[in-house]
This record gives sequence, C-alpha cells and structure tokens, in this order.
Amino acid sequence: MAARNTPSAAGGIGLFAVKRLARAIVTLALVSLMTFGLLQAAPGDFTDLSAVTSGATMTAQGQRAEVMSSFSQRYGPEIPAWQQYLIFMRGAVTWDMGPSYKYPSRQVQDIIAEAFPVSATLAVLAVMLSLLVAVPIGVISARRRNGWLDNTLMFLVTALHSVPNYLLGAFLIIILVGGLHLLPSGGWSGPENMIMPVIALAMGPMAMLARYVRSSVIETLREDYVTTAVAKGGPSGIVMSRHVLRNSLIPLVTVVGPIMAGLMSGTVFIETLFRIPGLGTYFTGAATSRDMPLLMGTTLFFAALLVLTNVLVDLSYGLLDPRTRMGATS
Repeated sequence: MAARNTPSAAGGIGLFAVKRLARAIVTLALVSLMTFGLLQAAPGDFTDLSAVTSGATMTAQGQRAEVMSSFSQRYGPEIPAWQQYLIFMRGAVTWDMGPSYKYPSRQVQDIIAEAFPVSATLAVLAVMLSLLVAVPIGVISARRRNGWLDNTLMFLVTALHSVPNYLLGAFLIIILVGGLHLLPSGGWSGPENMIMPVIALAMGPMAMLARYVRSSVIETLREDYVTTAVAKGGPSGIVMSRHVLRNSLIPLVTVVGPIMAGLMSGTVFIETLFRIPGLGTYFTGAATSRDMPLLMGTTLFFAALLVLTNVLVDLSYGLLDPRTRMGATS
C-alpha cells in the first residue's frame, strides 16, 4: 500500500513546488515592472543622467561619452519604454545587465557579485549573535514564565525590537567611538569594523527570536511526553536538553531563513551609516544618482533573495506537513 502511494505523494510535492515557483516568478515580474515604472515616471531621462546628478556620478568626461552611447542603444529616447524594459530583463535573466552609470568601468552584475558577500557576512554574523543571545533568554523566560525575571526579559527584548537598527548604530558610535574611543567609526578593513554593525543588526531579530523560543518552549513543556519524563523523576537538565529544547528549536529553522534573507536585503541604512561597501550602499548610491541599471539590478536581486527564501520555506513546510500540500493543491 505504501509503495502505491509513493507516486501520488511525489506528484503532490511536485505540483506544490511548481505552484510556489510560478508564484515567485510572478512576484519578481511585478517587482521589476513597478520599479521600472517608477523610474520612468521620475523626471529626467536615463540617457542624460549627468545633467540630473551633476558631479555625483564619478564619471570622467571621456568615459561619459562611451557610457551615454551604450545607454542610448539600450535606453535611448527613441526606444519605447516597453522595449527598454524587455532589454533590461533579458540582460537580467542572462546575468548581463550592462555597465553602471555611476561606475562606468564596471558591469552591474560584477558590482552585485562583489558587494553581496559583504552584506551576507553582516547578515550571517547578526543571525548567529541573535541566536546565541535569544535562545538562552527564551528558555529562561519560559521556565520562569509570568515571574519577575520573565517579565523583565520580555520588556527588555520588546524595547530593543522597537528601536530602529540605524538609531542603535548611531548610539553605538556615540558611546564606543566618540566616548570610549574603542572602535573605528566605519569602514571594512578588519574584524573591528564588524562589531558595531553586527550588534545593531542583531538586536531586532534577537528580540523576535527570544519571544519565539519562549512561546515554543512553553508549548513543548505542556506536551504529554515531557510531563511523563518529569513524573518518572528525570533530572530537569536532561529533560530540557533531550525533550524540550530538541523539539522546541526545530521550528527555528523555518524562521531563521527569512530573517537572514531580510537582513541581507535590509542593511541599507547600516552600511551607509558605517561606510561599508555592501550591496545596500550601492543601492543607496544608485537611487540618489538615478543609476537605472544598478538600481534595477540591486532591487531585483534583493527581491529574488527574499522570494527564493520564502519558496524554500514553503517547500520545507510542504515536505514536513502534508496538510500544507493538500491545501495548496486543492
């Protein structure tokens, strides 16, 4: 009987995956259309950005003529807007988005490939720090739930969650740089440059994860197998490690993925504040200088990162919980 059900189960998973991927493609198409439409509606023309941005494009006179010629072939005023969009999207699909306006000697895809590891490093370190702090806080609060320690810890993490990361970053600069002179104010030359931006990025996810761990542990503590283990006289430490933590922390896998993707695409203010050459800094520069290829490229890359992470999470839910597949395919 199990063997006869295997093809049906595989088909359900396959259909579930196809639907999620189709939804992801539609989402990316809508993001690209909205971004391109907003850029088209903005004043000015993509082939004459030097007049709009004055001297902020870092483009030499000789390079400018070459770049303008390349832009005229792709996005000239004589080319319809729909054709300009298709030209860019064809380049995006083939990973050939052309030169950046602000950095004319570099291709957009090369800038993304160089800057993304910096943003990814910040995100990974921030998530690791968040987990190292959030898990103990969540467990302690769950074991002391409704007590003064639980209330105090939850108040603190809620307060931290409400503070924007860029404001926390500015506070760290004032204290650790201006007051104590312990760390450099910015840059990306060594581990000391990572401390403040990682702390600023980690506080928000840490607060959210701590509350999530607390709720998960409290729910697990109410399960029958935990009650049975305690009734048999098992040491509290062994019960917590073997039964409670193991089952409570498994759901974190599906939470950490979207958090990390969100951090990778949400480091704009922190990278700008600390002068870090990540993808967020290039995104900000592209927006202020009207660098259409770089702005479109970074926006689509951020969107694809978030969408892909959500697809993987949905697929993991579908594999772990057949009811999710049935709901999606019905």
